[in-house]
Amino acid sequence: MKISELSRTTGVPVASIKYFRRQGLLPAGRATAATLAEYGQEHVQRLRLIKALTTLGGLSIAATRDVLTAVDQAHSTDSALGAVSYALPVPVAESPVGDAGREAEIGSAAEAEVADLIAAMDWQTPGTSPHVEGLTAALRELRRLDADYRPGELVAYAELARSIARLDLDRAAAFDEAPEALAEQAVIVFALSAPVLELLRRLAQEDQVRRRIPSLPGDGPRTG
Repeated sequence: MKISELSRTTGVPVASIKYFRRQGLLPAGRATAATLAEYGQEHVQRLRLIKALTTLGGLSIAATRDVLTAVDQAHSTDSALGAVSYALPVPVAESPVGDAGREAEIGSAAEAEVADLIAAMDWQTPGTSPHVEGLTAALRELRRLDADYRPGELVAYAELARSIARLDLDRAAAFDEAPEALAEQAVIVFALSAPVLELLRRLAQEDQVRRRIPSLPGDGPRTG
């Protein structure tokens, strides 16, 4: 198909397709003339994945490139899952400006809390993992707000996270497709399921709040 047909099929403007090609997100089509190229179903699938990562997943172009590079270099489902997991960006808070002694105390406490959690869960996670750094940064922020977890609370959340991770891996293992498709499924499991999980959590929170507070905004009749 020509680039105009690829645009109609995917709903991605021609200008965006060309931009994704320049940024290395989309492979070039098969050249048929000096200025013409043919595109196939693999380009349709890749564009849909790019759209999902940048819209539903909320990733930047740079982060999307990292994830897609990990997808292209993966040779198995397991390697795809691991590569995609590390390619996804991890939010890390900026270093605050304040009492250096207090900040050092908070930082040490957060690091110890994460180390204790990993030991308690017996997680096979190296200290160099970006997820360890991200969790440590998040716990530092909570401590600055005096909203840190009480003893045992974080482990309870970690147990739930482990159950979700097992479901994720079981779901990924159930896919029976070509290696490149498996890699793309790894992106879906690790990156694009996150908004679904977050909304499920919010729905559950809303349910619990409504059970405690009879009337909340949005209780009226829906229109439209």
